Amino acid sequence: MSLTHTDSEGKASMVDVGDKDITRREARAEGYIYMAPETLAIVKDNGLKKGDVLAVARIAGIQAAKQCSHLIPLCHPLMLNFIGVEFQLDVEHSRIRIETCCRLSGKTGVEIEALTAASVAALTIYDMCKAVDKEMHIEGIRVLEKSGGRSGHYVYGTEQVEA
Repeated sequence: MSLTHTDSEGKASMVDVGDKDITRREARAEGYIYMAPETLAIVKDNGLKKGDVLAVARIAGIQAAKQCSHLIPLCHPLMLNFIGVEFQLDVEHSRIRIETCCRLSGKTGVEIEALTAASVAALTIYDMCKAVDKEMHIEGIRVLEKSGGRSGHYVYGTEQVEA
């Protein structure tokens, strides 16, 4: 297996997707931001002066997915059909789980868009809460699932990819 974003001489190169078929493509990603229990309670109760943390983080994640080609050097600009950003407050582990979903009908996948949405949503939560919690940390940003295109259907934790 070889890297897709390098040419035969090892130089960075944008993948030519011109000959690929247009297919429905979807990717889901997740990430976690850990914080003090008191901080999680403030987020849950919408008690920050800066505003509704999760509403702002949702919009930030959506905006980030739309901007991937400006942020990631060899990423294709995409016309996304859907971007979803959802949150689950996990009191037991004092964290917020972020799950994102990106969809389109196109010639290239949307994993980077889903990962970027999760990353920026987590960073936005961090930014909005940093005044009350300096110990927050972000972990576990990963692709959960992707489908469409030549490489088939992938689900995190399975070695099998369905074509």
